Amino acid sequence: MNDIFGRALLDYQNNDYTEDIVTKSSLDEEDILPLPYLFRIFDEMPPIEQKALQLCKGKVLDIGAGAGSHSLYLQNKGFDVTALDSSKGSTDVCKLRGIKKAVHGSLLNYADSSFDTLLMLMNGIGLVGEIGSLTDYFSHLKSLLKPKGQILLDSSDIIYMFEEDEDGGIWVPDQNYYGEVEFTMLYKGKSGLPFKWLYLDFQTLTNAAEASGLNCELVLEGEHYDYLARLWRK
Repeated sequence: MNDIFGRALLDYQNNDYTEDIVTKSSLDEEDILPLPYLFRIFDEMPPIEQKALQLCKGKVLDIGAGAGSHSLYLQNKGFDVTALDSSKGSTDVCKLRGIKKAVHGSLLNYADSSFDTLLMLMNGIGLVGEIGSLTDYFSHLKSLLKPKGQILLDSSDIIYMFEEDEDGGIWVPDQNYYGEVEFTMLYKGKSGLPFKWLYLDFQTLTNAAEASGLNCELVLEGEHYDYLARLWRK
């Protein structure tokens, strides 16, 4: 069972909700991902997500759509929105919830259209996995953008998760960028395959974006090292 995430979403959608997803990370952290949160309505979303949805324009690609809560909101507002997810179960849930355009597939293999807004929420840039892959992903994202299109994404600077030295400095691993994390999902006694997930501090995001020919602006800062950014072609 590789599609742990999709199976859990389908269970919730089909009224078979008995437990949440457990995530384990390379930071020795174990956390709970509550399934109801993935089905939240606009009023239950954090300000960063609400702001991103308010900034959407034109034709929208919701990348890593999950249960489709963002796509559903936009569709109900009259947007032409496509929900894209690499999880088959997630795509099935999007369809069951009434999203008209739900596509199962990976971002790098998707090239069916061009969009005014590329939406990457819930740390959507995380799917890049490693900082060394940013150039390839940004190149592909640019190919999906209309000339005056925009990318809206949120991420977090997870420096707060590392310990302070006695002199006040932060100890972080030196072999990789500290925002590269490996996760495993567990659900109903099953364990998914480990996957890499990337958290980017805003300055690192800006540097990578500019190197790929994209402007990057900070739109909104959250309460816990998180932020919303907007990117567009130079």
